[in-house]
Amino acid sequence: MFLRRHGDDALYALWWLGAVTGLRRGELAGLRWTDVDLESSELTVANQRVSVGGEVTDGDPKTEAAARTIALDELTVAVLRVHAQAGWSSTGAGGYVFCWPGGRPLRPDWVTHRFAELVASSGLPPIRLHDLRHDSATIAWPLGSIFRWCSGGWGTPAMRSLPTPTVRSCRSRNVKVRMRRCG
Repeated sequence: MFLRRHGDDALYALWWLGAVTGLRRGELAGLRWTDVDLESSELTVANQRVSVGGEVTDGDPKTEAAARTIALDELTVAVLRVHAQAGWSSTGAGGYVFCWPGGRPLRPDWVTHRFAELVASSGLPPIRLHDLRHDSATIAWPLGSIFRWCSGGWGTPAMRSLPTPTVRSCRSRNVKVRMRRCG
């Protein structure tokens, strides 16, 4: 319901990607176009933005397991293509996928605040941005372990120990099943 109600939000693609892939807020805020390959339908988590003591810095993903490549379904690729043309994206060299108009990167804490505002204005039951990550895993779980890995895993060491299918074999899985519950 959240995605349906906020389809016109400038950061719709960020909310969509968080719901589909389970990326952390710092991974979403730190995602750069150089790490997204829409032709190959995949993205690589190679960076995150972290807020510590009011200062925001870019750095490596949270854990070694968090540095991963994630297969994208056709619908997610289409959402990202539309977003690439929007003002809240910087497609220049090294540009952030999600940023302020003009290219300034988003603060992870502001992303959380914006999500909370949208949830409150929608009249939906309270949900935190981080809950999208858990919902993504919960929705995928009944679909089987192979489907779980179609998002590239959630970047946690415990899940990394499971057998991982190739990115290409995952792309054919239907992410719409997950999205029915999210939006």
